[in-house]
Amino acid sequence: MASDAKTRTKTPRRNDPPPLPNYIGNRKPWLNNTRRRSLTGWGFLLPAALLILFMSFIPMAQAFVLSLQTGRGTRLEFAEPLWYNYQRLLSDEIFKLTLTNTFIYLIIQVPLMLALALVLANLLNNPKLKFKALWRTAIFLPCAVSLVSYSLVFRTLFAGDGFVNDMLTGIGAIDSPINWLGQADTARFVIILGLLWRWTGYNMVFYLAALQNIDHSSIEAARMDGANAFQTFWYVTVPQLKPMIVLTAILSINGTLQLFDESWALTRGGPAYQTMSMAHYLYEVSFQKNPNFGYAAAISYVILMLVAILSFIQMKVGDKRD
Repeated sequence: MASDAKTRTKTPRRNDPPPLPNYIGNRKPWLNNTRRRSLTGWGFLLPAALLILFMSFIPMAQAFVLSLQTGRGTRLEFAEPLWYNYQRLLSDEIFKLTLTNTFIYLIIQVPLMLALALVLANLLNNPKLKFKALWRTAIFLPCAVSLVSYSLVFRTLFAGDGFVNDMLTGIGAIDSPINWLGQADTARFVIILGLLWRWTGYNMVFYLAALQNIDHSSIEAARMDGANAFQTFWYVTVPQLKPMIVLTAILSINGTLQLFDESWALTRGGPAYQTMSMAHYLYEVSFQKNPNFGYAAAISYVILMLVAILSFIQMKVGDKRD
């Protein structure tokens, strides 16, 4: 009786439609359209994901293992205790000085640069401004100049007998030439000035691109309501640029925490490590004097943690999207 019932359920009815080519009984085909699209997407992502894995994450894991080792050159062995290199950072006065220097650059240069870039972008977005392409190119051009050229120009400008001292002496602002690159405060000032000159135009381009997407009717409505130029800029334009401001702030802070070029090319970290950045100190510990790769790896992980923490805080504070 059971076999007769089973035979009856498998017998197709006369008016049933013909089965699909990949139809397997009552089950749906495994490779349906949704899975096919998903597998195609993963197929495109896989090469890039493998490259990131081998080029970034595996070296990061190796660097962490290296940060737990001590020794010089290739004669490395696991430290006792394992966190010895991180413990050593707390008593390393040079590391503390480079950390202070980096945060001085960060606190002074990043807000100034972003504010200046925002104002310049707003001015150059004025449809009535003439020669806009010329001004935009002139302001963006410094970030395309090679580091060596720009550092040579700055070292010449701020030399003892350079243009800056001659100009200040000529107008009576100073009585004798200033040793700009030989004193801690003035050398830091020159580095901050170089960073502003080089990277303001780069961030301005981001804001110019974002300004093209702002609804111009909101600005016109603010003007019709009696808002002046500053009120329109502060209360209408800036809030609409908030996502771009958060992005440029994160990029600028990350770049400053990893600052190496200006510290190396302009002052060589001097005088007496007073202008050296953390990344520059990491380079010195790794490849100069008596290389200590384990300690350098520990410094690199401190920089990584600082970048991650500050980026997380900025994303939480700055991004208030619903």
